[in-house]
Amino acid sequence: MKLTVDLGKNSYPIYIENNLLERAGERIPQAFSGKRIMIISDDNVYPLYGDTLERALSGAYECHHLVLPHGEATKSFQSLPGIYTAMLEAKISRSDAVIALGGGVIGDLAGFAAASFLRGVKFIQIPTSLLAQVDSSVGGKVAVDLPEGKNLVGAFYQPSLVLIDPSALDTLPTRFINDGMGEVIKYGCIKDESLFQTLESYGSFAALKEHLPEIIGRCVDIKRIVVEHDQFDTGERMLLNFGHTLAHTIEQYYQYGRESHGEAVSIGMYQLTLLTEQEGLTEKGTATRILNILNAYGLPSACGLPVDALTGAVKLDKKNLENRLNIVLLHGIGDSYVHPASIDFFEKDHDRRI
Repeated sequence: MKLTVDLGKNSYPIYIENNLLERAGERIPQAFSGKRIMIISDDNVYPLYGDTLERALSGAYECHHLVLPHGEATKSFQSLPGIYTAMLEAKISRSDAVIALGGGVIGDLAGFAAASFLRGVKFIQIPTSLLAQVDSSVGGKVAVDLPEGKNLVGAFYQPSLVLIDPSALDTLPTRFINDGMGEVIKYGCIKDESLFQTLESYGSFAALKEHLPEIIGRCVDIKRIVVEHDQFDTGERMLLNFGHTLAHTIEQYYQYGRESHGEAVSIGMYQLTLLTEQEGLTEKGTATRILNILNAYGLPSACGLPVDALTGAVKLDKKNLENRLNIVLLHGIGDSYVHPASIDFFEKDHDRRI
């Protein structure tokens, strides 16, 4: 499957095929004409797929690689000097390219390094987690975290090419398959009730696995359409943040050490919808449908924290402007909208636990 993100001079193709990693050398010449490539990966992914990728590129390119520790803690400013040093030592120039081989952390971090090194070098995404394949590898958001919050320093920097190989998910631990399903469910919630119904009908990842390329393709196509309409996150693209305001605060509260991103998004989607049903902003029964599908795919719906423990982090959210937030809500499954609100929106019931 091939999709194209149409952004004028920043347009790029996305390929979704099983075993695509072994044929990366056939696709990468579309992205750039240089000779050197810096592969940035982590110590979980590179031992599994680094050799396969380098073999696919051997002969045509001079390949270098940098392997970083896995986990959200790597997505920080402290990682950047080492990346820049490795790129300098490899003599990466503005005609060369950076490949992010890994999940969302590596994609965001390598993308930010590519955007800022020499004021921008070519960037290719090869996502190996389900979450990165359906969401973070497409759309050009790159960033690092600060201790005060997630993705607070970043840029919009579109990749030149995205290669999605669903067969790479065969080595992904079950927890991170579930993690990615949190974002898949999000797409059904915000834009596509038929996708949501398809996920309900399969009822488990094992049942839908053989249809994974089509499921990934549908999610990526939704994101492609949204990004084409709103490249810089000022309008429709905000809908992609459904569940994320609470999710980012949960992640930050636990210093990225407890819930994964997809797990936190799942909690955020359900708890927010529970609240908005009570407020009459969402169709009754929507939260129950979300709860049932989260249970089916092994995702949490609560973290046990009182609301007021999280509102401090909400106030630092990058979407908070002068105590105003644009919160993404659902009229119903597949029908989302942006609702302007204040921080008080989350503080109406101080004793409530989410």
